[in-house]
Amino acid sequence: MSFVAFSRSTFHHVSSSARFFSTSLRAQREYANVLVSRPGPGVALITLNRPKALNALNAAHFQDISEAMKEADEDASVGAMILTGSERAFAAGADIKEMKDKSCEYLSLVIEYIRIKFPEVAEAYTTNFLADWEVITKLKKPVIAAVSGYALGGGLELALQADILLAAPSAQLGQPEVNLGVIPGGGGTQRLARLIGKSRAMELVLTGRIIGADEAERWGIVRVVREGSVVDEAVKVASDIASKGRIAVGAGKEAVNAAFEMSLAEGLRFEKRLFHALFSTKDQKEGMAAFAEKRRAEWTHS
Repeated sequence: MSFVAFSRSTFHHVSSSARFFSTSLRAQREYANVLVSRPGPGVALITLNRPKALNALNAAHFQDISEAMKEADEDASVGAMILTGSERAFAAGADIKEMKDKSCEYLSLVIEYIRIKFPEVAEAYTTNFLADWEVITKLKKPVIAAVSGYALGGGLELALQADILLAAPSAQLGQPEVNLGVIPGGGGTQRLARLIGKSRAMELVLTGRIIGADEAERWGIVRVVREGSVVDEAVKVASDIASKGRIAVGAGKEAVNAAFEMSLAEGLRFEKRLFHALFSTKDQKEGMAAFAEKRRAEWTHS
């Protein structure tokens, strides 16, 4: 996307935020494969709930994750979300039983003028397999992943989509897809390379090696919570975020994410556009007035 397009989206983001955050509260749904709770004011906790399968991600499971997170994102009472699993496993990867029979007889690419045609495609393409795996990256509100135990393959790729990644000392992270004759298909090669550099990403992807929480922290993938529960720490962080003005939080998230898509010069201009646009909000007036008057700001998210 060009800088001009990003600049236009900047003002649309700020002007539409008030409408977004004033969405009426919806009745909370129940899901077969996830549990949804409210552990603190403004915080939604989505817990993966396939314990017998170590939270392996199949299509039905991920549909529930996607819908639960979208619902929380659209809920005006929610300021931040937490995604977690069990103490034994955040998510032990994609459900191999579901994936093993997907086949590709052949994939031919035909360039016809300016169009690319696909005469025959794999079932994985025709069914748009993995299409929902990017749902977290499209959410407007911050997402914290709280990881205990295994976060392997698709499980790690799911966690890497979060804005903040916290881990218990028991966390085991890896992309072991090479041992199955494939590669990561949910963003692992791309996000790891941006996060930890080419050499380390290559090591994880090409060997399938699983690393512990301490090594993952040294590499900059996670922050390890060594005292108390990782979920409790995630709730504290999420509650802190939820206590801020939602428009500024959303703009901050958008600006940081833009750093992965833009050059430094484009990113600095984009950041400045967002900064200037926030001066049109009531929250900016309230925040600066509260600071000058040495009182707590009363955010209206407008």
